Amino acid sequence: MKSKFNNPYLISCEELLGQLEDPELRIFDCTQQLVADPKVFVRAESCFQEYLEAHIPGADYIDIKSDLSDASTRWRYMMPEPENLIAAFARYGIGKGTRVVLYDSGSMMWAARVWWLLRNIRFDDAVILDGGLQRWRITGKTFCNKLCKYEEAEPINFDKTRELLVDHSAVLRVLKRQDTVVVNALTREQFTGGGIHYGRPGRISGSVCVPARELTDKETGLLKRPEELWRLFEGAGVDLIKPIICYCGGGIAATLDAFVLILLGANDVAVYDASLQEWALNGNLPMEIG
Repeated sequence: MKSKFNNPYLISCEELLGQLEDPELRIFDCTQQLVADPKVFVRAESCFQEYLEAHIPGADYIDIKSDLSDASTRWRYMMPEPENLIAAFARYGIGKGTRVVLYDSGSMMWAARVWWLLRNIRFDDAVILDGGLQRWRITGKTFCNKLCKYEEAEPINFDKTRELLVDHSAVLRVLKRQDTVVVNALTREQFTGGGIHYGRPGRISGSVCVPARELTDKETGLLKRPEELWRLFEGAGVDLIKPIICYCGGGIAATLDAFVLILLGANDVAVYDASLQEWALNGNLPMEIG
């Protein structure tokens, strides 16, 4: 077990403060809000107005639902076709020769979603602000309330994806082989069958639970220490040597689990993109409670 993170994909508030004038830097508030809705189980809402009220100086707001999701599918937040995603990022100013800092208002999972999308199309010059806006506020940093926009960028050079987002058939295959760890990033209550569910309560059969909300410190907003994070995954039966697929309700919280696993040194990590919003509605796909 390593005592320090394996990859430089985190940036502190102090480090970011010293780089705000970098002309190649692109900073984005990625926050969305999930609201319980009996018609669709959970509804996503933009936090653009909250962004306008207070954001990190120079930051733009990136709308995951409207601009970085596939509008042709019934499932929320699905990754669009790579060429469409690359074009959307270019319009935001993310492309060749740029460096990206992603943050959200506290959970870090929205920033992780955008980071995972960028990683999937082989853009590796992106980091997540440790602790996000919560930490920026706690440390007394300056806020801005003016809309910030970047010029359109030269699109990311692209060959093929890293296939870091998988579908239900891939999950079903690994359940039958039992050579891959499937990790649920929802709450322990949801894992056992309680709380908000997505059509059927519970979890994908055979999966283990490492809630995304347990990966950060509630008071500081920061990710927990590597040793603490390692114990959470190890305690759930996650072997970093094995392939790992993370899932949640709609492919958001799962990306924070996946991000942390990469930091801890895992090499083969994917996210089930549609997650339980698809799986739980298909009675032919196995689930369990308790």
